[in-house]
Amino acid sequence: MEVIRKMKKRSLVLIWVLVLTTMISGILIGRLSVVSVSAEGEAYEDLKVFTEVISIIRRNYVEDVKIKDVVYSAIRGMLNTLDPHSAFMPPETYKEMQVETKGEFGGIGIQIGIKDGVLTVIAPIEDTPAFKAGIIAGDKIVKINGEPTKDISVQDAVNKMRGQKGTSVTITIMREGWKEHKDFTIIRDIIKVKSVKSKVMENNIGYVKINQFQERTASDLEEALSNLSQDGVASLILDLRNNPGGLLSSAVDVSGKFLPQGKVVVAIKGRSGEKTEYRTEGGKADEPRREETNPFVTIPMIVLVNQGSASASEIVAGALKDWGRAVVLGVQTFGKGSVQSVIPLSDGSGLRLTTARYYTPKGISIQTTGITPDIVVKVEPKNGAKEHPVVREKDLERHLKNDNEQLEEKPKESEDAIPLDVGEKDDSQLQRAIDLLKSWKVFKELPKAS
Repeated sequence: MEVIRKMKKRSLVLIWVLVLTTMISGILIGRLSVVSVSAEGEAYEDLKVFTEVISIIRRNYVEDVKIKDVVYSAIRGMLNTLDPHSAFMPPETYKEMQVETKGEFGGIGIQIGIKDGVLTVIAPIEDTPAFKAGIIAGDKIVKINGEPTKDISVQDAVNKMRGQKGTSVTITIMREGWKEHKDFTIIRDIIKVKSVKSKVMENNIGYVKINQFQERTASDLEEALSNLSQDGVASLILDLRNNPGGLLSSAVDVSGKFLPQGKVVVAIKGRSGEKTEYRTEGGKADEPRREETNPFVTIPMIVLVNQGSASASEIVAGALKDWGRAVVLGVQTFGKGSVQSVIPLSDGSGLRLTTARYYTPKGISIQTTGITPDIVVKVEPKNGAKEHPVVREKDLERHLKNDNEQLEEKPKESEDAIPLDVGEKDDSQLQRAIDLLKSWKVFKELPKAS
C-alpha cells in the first residue's frame, strides 16, 4: 500500500510539472507572438503615415503632381540615410550602370563623393574629358548646369553629369586656394575605361596597370600577362593606384592570376554574421597545379597603391599581402571595405545596397582604415608641382564604422596632400619599385649566415 501511495504521489507531481511547463511555454510563445505582431504593426503604422502624406499631396497640392516622382524622391531620401554607397537607381540609371560594368558609358569621366557635406571629386579618370579639362581630386562641385549641389545625392549628381556623346555639361568648381569658383563646360564623350595597360620596363620588369575592375578585366589581364611572358619578363609591378574598384568577382579572378589555386582571396560577412569565402579556382585532379604552369604565381612582384586605391583594388592588394605573394608599396589606401549588391526592382529601376563587409584572408576588415603598405613611399612634389587634398572613405558622410573600434580611431597619416601630374621619372613610388626589383635577385643570392 505504501508503495502504491508513493507512486500516486509521484504521478501527481509529474502531472503538475507538465501543466506548469505547458502554461509557461504558452506564456512565452504568446509574448514572442505579441512582440512579432507589435514589430509588424509598427512598420504598418509607419507605412500608413507615408501613404497618408501621398494621399494629401495628391488631393491638396497646389499643382498636379506625378506620384511616381514623389515616390522616387522618397526612396532616394530613404537610401540617403544609409551609407554613402547605397543608392536608388531609376530605370535609365540602372541601365547605364549595367553598361558601365562593361567598361563603356556616356559622361565626363570623374569619380565623386560627399565630403563635409559638399559634392567632391575623388579622382578624374585618365584620358577622359574631365581629366583633359583640368578637373582634379579634391575639387568641390558647387553647381551642375547652374543648379546648386547642396544636399544632392551622389547618384543624382552622376545622373546630371552623364549623357549622350557630344552634349555638354557645365560644372562649377571651387578649388582649395582659389578666391572664387570657376565654370568648366565639358563635352561629354563615350567613357571607355580601358581596364588593363601593360608594358616592359628596364631589366625585363613587367608593368601592369589596372584602372578599374570590370567584366572583362580578368581576361584582358590574362592577355597582357601572356604578352609579357613572351617578352621574357622576370618580375612584375602591378599598379592599382587611383583604381576605384568595381566587381567583386573580377577582383577574385584577378587575384587568381597571381596566387596558387584554392587560396582564400576575400571573405564577406553580412547581417546574419555568417562568412562566405571566395577562393582562387582549383584545377582538376589530373591537371598540373597553376603554380607549375603560370610563372606569374612565383616571380618577384610589387603592388603599387595609394589613397585612390579602393574597394576591389584593396581586395587584391590585401590578398597578395596576406599570402606574402607580393610586396605592397605606396601609401595607405582609400579604406572602402564594404560590398554592394545590385537589386533589380519591378519597374526596371534598381537598388545598390550595402549588404556586407569584406575581410582579407587574415580576417582583417579595412573599412575606413585601408591597406597599410609593407613599404611606405610618398610621391613628393618636384619643380613646383601642384598638390591636391586626400579624400578617403573615413572622410565621406555616413560611412560605415570598422568592426574594430580601435582600428576606427587609427591616427591620421601625416600626408594631407599629394602632387599632381607626376611624370614617370619623378614618380618616386614607381622608381622605388623598379629599384627593389632590380636588387631582388642580388639579395636572394647573398650567402646566408651559418
